[in-house]
Amino acid sequence: MGNPPFVPPGSGWPGDPAGPGTPVAHDPGDVVDLAAKAPDLEGLCARQSVCRACDRLVEWRERVAVQRRRAFADERYWGRPIAGWGDADPRILIVGLAPAAHGGNRTGRIFTGDRSGDWLFASLYRVGLAAQPTSVRADDGQRLIGARMAATVRCAPPDNKPTPQERAACLPWLAREVGFVAPSVRCVVCLGGFAWQGVWPALREAGYGLPRPRPAFGHGAEVELEPPPSVARRDPVLMLGCYHPSQQNTFTGRVTEAMLDDVFTRARDYA
Repeated sequence: MGNPPFVPPGSGWPGDPAGPGTPVAHDPGDVVDLAAKAPDLEGLCARQSVCRACDRLVEWRERVAVQRRRAFADERYWGRPIAGWGDADPRILIVGLAPAAHGGNRTGRIFTGDRSGDWLFASLYRVGLAAQPTSVRADDGQRLIGARMAATVRCAPPDNKPTPQERAACLPWLAREVGFVAPSVRCVVCLGGFAWQGVWPALREAGYGLPRPRPAFGHGAEVELEPPPSVARRDPVLMLGCYHPSQQNTFTGRVTEAMLDDVFTRARDYA
């Protein structure tokens, strides 16, 4: 019997937000409709986790789950989109580009089980935003403390490069999530330039007041955002840029532990 291409919703995977009856988006129009009609954050995450709107991404993530990397040949792969994860009322929202083919696409949790996550969770733990320094699987006991993670694209893309059309199709999921957590969020941390670009329209759709033109991304870049009108608190929300802790960046020294810690310390202290 061959490897299954994905974990069926409601079959017992740790942290699976969906069930057999969760509505499925089959095209970008469905994403717009189902995101808008999600009753709450939990329901939104369930719908995110079963999306099939982008044919190329569905084919790729499921092919990876069947073929697998040799190191994980005996493991079952999640093979579905990765929902937002962490505190339901976060003070800090951490945004990345997309899950890794053999990381989140394997474990079912963003930044879990890959080298980028090794660096990221170690830093979050050092500054008090994660319960433990590692995140290797969905049932490892890891939890975020006052923080939440989301991606601009919820499926692992080929070569880690989603197309503009795929980013646009996924935007309603992120915008709705940003809107749900806006009442508690004090700081948004963007991991990499693509996340910086990708979260901007989501913030706009969620009602944030944004400066024009959009400030350039850089490590340690800071931008003050006006909260949505629906949020009672009117003090600015801080948006921070952070180089992505990718293998290329960490191997070359473009990102160091101290650089990550500085950004998340700033986020923690502001929030």
